[in-house]
Amino acid sequence: MLNNKEYLERLFDSDKPIIIYRVKNGFDVYTDFSKKIKLTKNNAKLFFEKTVKEKNSKNKFFDGYVGFLSYELQCKLINIKLPKQKRNGFRESFFYKPETLIKIRKNINFFSTQIYSTINSYKKNTELKVSNKKFFYEKKFKVNLSLAQYTNLFNNFSKKIREGKTYQIKICQKYRNVSNIDSVQFFWKLMQVNTSPESFMVRDHNFSIISCSPETLIDKQKNTIITKPIAGTLRKNKNTSLSYAKNFFAKNLKESKEHNMIVDMERNDLSKICKVGSVHLKNLKSVEEYKDLYHYVTTIKGELKKKISAYDIIKAMMPGGSVIGCPKISTLNLLNYQEKDSRNLYTGSFGYIKSNGDMRFNIIIRSLLNYKNISEIAVASGVILGSTAIKEYNENFIKAKSLLDIFKS
Repeated sequence: MLNNKEYLERLFDSDKPIIIYRVKNGFDVYTDFSKKIKLTKNNAKLFFEKTVKEKNSKNKFFDGYVGFLSYELQCKLINIKLPKQKRNGFRESFFYKPETLIKIRKNINFFSTQIYSTINSYKKNTELKVSNKKFFYEKKFKVNLSLAQYTNLFNNFSKKIREGKTYQIKICQKYRNVSNIDSVQFFWKLMQVNTSPESFMVRDHNFSIISCSPETLIDKQKNTIITKPIAGTLRKNKNTSLSYAKNFFAKNLKESKEHNMIVDMERNDLSKICKVGSVHLKNLKSVEEYKDLYHYVTTIKGELKKKISAYDIIKAMMPGGSVIGCPKISTLNLLNYQEKDSRNLYTGSFGYIKSNGDMRFNIIIRSLLNYKNISEIAVASGVILGSTAIKEYNENFIKAKSLLDIFKS
């Protein structure tokens, strides 16, 4: 019989659908999904207000769903129209109900509702065959926006800002190559160099998603809700340090303006669903360090009003403002009609929601979608008065670098 580590390795080498989620002191692995729900505009309200509340008395370790909402679905939920754009064919939003949770900490622990009397008999009776898929990839990537194309879009948005139609807007850029990746192996390689707090991986039968997202959009525990907008980026080099980054952000007017606008918008979003006077800032303008860059981060906290549903929270907070721009609605309309490529999953949200209403969702950034032998890496940078096209274009590459580098290893 396999020990815990051997079984986990066999699980990773199989074709079985799994989800891996970065948590504070390790990783949670979800599998044995009893339900897989395709979320649409028509069933989203029912799902968040009724389906997730259906309790499973056998599931004492995680009674809920884990999954993701695409950017497109988030737009539809708040009645934002989507024009015809270039698509890779993937337009899905799925939520899964796991019956097995594997916690990777200092030790590996299994929790399952399966019919087997013990985890040992579960491992003994579960057949896991090694995947026979052939993995391959090209090292070269095609970029959907050249510098000239990016500059043209940048100039168009700069004009909209001067006209007062938006204050800040984020331009999405995509890197694509031909590949069929081993998503689990790719994810662990990424975690060796970039263990961002909201990292995750989804492996399903015909697609996989990998993200090293640093940004928490919703963290709801009982009646308390927290969001942590990120706006402001500094590239790391041999001459930078955390103290240097703090000084840079404190003195950089452009980064401060960008950050302040996003914080104000996220605070406004929370105010729609929180008690009057309860929304306040914590850890204002702190600096977080990652493999290739530093980020400017603020934590915003509030107490929810009575009778606010999970669906109300989703609609108020999504899509996350830090990867859209502000004001939200007018900027979304500008983005959707100016960007020629559909964002698909990018700037959507991944996370979980429990039957008791607690939930945690990130913003899907620094992400990779592998579908139909194409890997698509998506990133974005912001346009405000005072920013320059070449700097923002290069910032996109910095944000994509940790994912792009895995293809070279």
